[in-house]
Amino acid sequence: MSAAALFSLAGKTVVVTGGGKGIGRGISDAMARCGANVVVSGRDAAALDDTVRGVQALGAQALAVAGDITRAEDRDRLIAAALERFGAIDGWINNAGSASPADVGPLDSIGEAQWDRVVDLNLKAAFFAAQAAARAMARGGSIVNISSRSASYPNPGTGHYGAAKAALENLTRTMAAEWGHRGLRVNAVAPGVVMTDELAKTFDTPERIRRQVQTVPLRRLGRPEDVGPLCAYLVSDASAWTSGTVIGVNGGSFVPMGYLSYLHQVNRDAAPA
Repeated sequence: MSAAALFSLAGKTVVVTGGGKGIGRGISDAMARCGANVVVSGRDAAALDDTVRGVQALGAQALAVAGDITRAEDRDRLIAAALERFGAIDGWINNAGSASPADVGPLDSIGEAQWDRVVDLNLKAAFFAAQAAARAMARGGSIVNISSRSASYPNPGTGHYGAAKAALENLTRTMAAEWGHRGLRVNAVAPGVVMTDELAKTFDTPERIRRQVQTVPLRRLGRPEDVGPLCAYLVSDASAWTSGTVIGVNGGSFVPMGYLSYLHQVNRDAAPA
């Protein structure tokens, strides 16, 4: 089999949650470049339509299904739409997830509502989306959970987000163990700092960007297109014996952004007047 055939996704249908922006858009484009039919979901219908146009410009078929992945009825509608349009689901990318600025804060000030919003999106919804996908993938396939470097390191300011991602990585391994006999492979991808439009809003000074870049051996922050090729590999037949793994894509950096920001704040507060 040629290398092109090995990594081809021709004839496969891949669902990408949170596929309208940022990392999700990069993943959707990578799937299209490999020949997959791409189904994108998210809450921003205009962004999804833009992704569909981009995927189609790459020569692939695409479908947008607007909805909220935390709602069971929207997850069911997404799966039904994908099956109706393409007949099968071969890959499922659990990309939807974040922690909004309103939900960020030190652990001693996080309230239950903030905790629930972050954990419901990044863990609960991801689990039930994977469960629904597994039930729908009758001919087997690949589920990829998008985790984060935050799952493995302390994250002052976003501790609940890191905890949710750590739990997702544990579930990834258990899903792989329980569902493997059904022909389902389950893996996770853990990006480092990827400069999406949303993240750029929080990187409000050149100094903050410089501090973070200094921790990356490859000397730059990630781009949305850096994550997609790894996800395409995990959906392709090239990864046929890969399951239950967590793969980092972080430019070689293992220093958490949240910890750097926390130290900067502590040192600033402790400086003599």
